[in-house]
Amino acid sequence: MKTLLKIIYSIILRNFLKLIVGVKMDKTDFLKDEDQFIIVANHNSHLDTMSIMASLPSSIVHKVKPVAAKDHFGKTRLSTFLSEKLINSLLIERKRDKENPSNDPICQMIAELDKGNSLIIFPEGTRGKPEVEEPLKAGIAIILQQRPNIKFVPAYMQGMGLAMPKGDSLIIPHSSRLEYGKAQLAKSTQIDAILNQIQENFDQLKQKMEIGESQEKLLLG
Repeated sequence: MKTLLKIIYSIILRNFLKLIVGVKMDKTDFLKDEDQFIIVANHNSHLDTMSIMASLPSSIVHKVKPVAAKDHFGKTRLSTFLSEKLINSLLIERKRDKENPSNDPICQMIAELDKGNSLIIFPEGTRGKPEVEEPLKAGIAIILQQRPNIKFVPAYMQGMGLAMPKGDSLIIPHSSRLEYGKAQLAKSTQIDAILNQIQENFDQLKQKMEIGESQEKLLLG
């Protein structure tokens, strides 16, 4: 399975996304220096997960699990198999169930981290309208609060929602970008403060992209 995931993401999807769709991916070699992490990203499209996974170093891709809604990606045995084995997803319930930890999404994600795996989490909770950010939900902050020794890595994407909008299964080639920030620990144990730290990182990455786009336009004249 490890070899299969490398072929799917590091060869097939990486080349497809970069050469056909037009996704520009930031370098991720720095992640090989981290034993474990949580990639925290904005969310506009099904291309988001594929792009992040395809951008990862091939040596660690099998250790990274995108968190996905079980009611959407695990409706049938086939979809569950494809999500868990070919995408490497961690399928979770959307609603918290404190009485049954095995069905509680926070407990599921923490249990996966405790196994030594890394996660990809979209704290907006769902895909929004193209290029429109939604408020961050508290789940990621609760996880970082309970596992303060695990670093988070901010990732910001632009253009994915236009290349493959919500509700559309057709991929349209469109200039898209994936930018990463530094791996970092939460500076606080307070939920609001952690969410603010993540949002500040998103804002900085978005600004970095806008500056880069302006410079490219100047060079192209």
